[in-house]
Amino acid sequence: MNVIIREMQERDLDRVMEIENKAFSPPWTREAFLLELTKNLLAKYIVAEVDGQVVGYGGIWLIIDEGHITNIAVDEKYRNKGIGSKIMEGLIQLCIDRNIVSMTLEVRKSNEAAKALYKKFGFKEYGIRKGYYQDNNEDAIIMWKDI
Repeated sequence: MNVIIREMQERDLDRVMEIENKAFSPPWTREAFLLELTKNLLAKYIVAEVDGQVVGYGGIWLIIDEGHITNIAVDEKYRNKGIGSKIMEGLIQLCIDRNIVSMTLEVRKSNEAAKALYKKFGFKEYGIRKGYYQDNNEDAIIMWKDI
């Protein structure tokens, strides 16, 4: 499978929203993504494309020398095919290209698949944000990685 990683464009938002709405509760709004793409100068978003179709995406805020991953999602039909890894590689490369020295993220305590992906790329658990997720008051695990 040939996976292309490229910068997210406004034209990708319909497909991104399909993936977002199935992957997250609560999902981000289209307006939130649009603001990230057009107004947030710290934000960078990428998509994974297979055969001309967006099958996943990831975002990161580049703040001074840190990269804060905002979200990663893969269409359920394309999971367990290495797409998440390609997105992670793309986000890490964005950081390397901009002399970012560390990366961080929050992940649901119960999201074992995401935690396994992040650990594969060298992220380590550093703390807990109690009740971080508003939909069910679930804790978030804070993870960090030095580049």
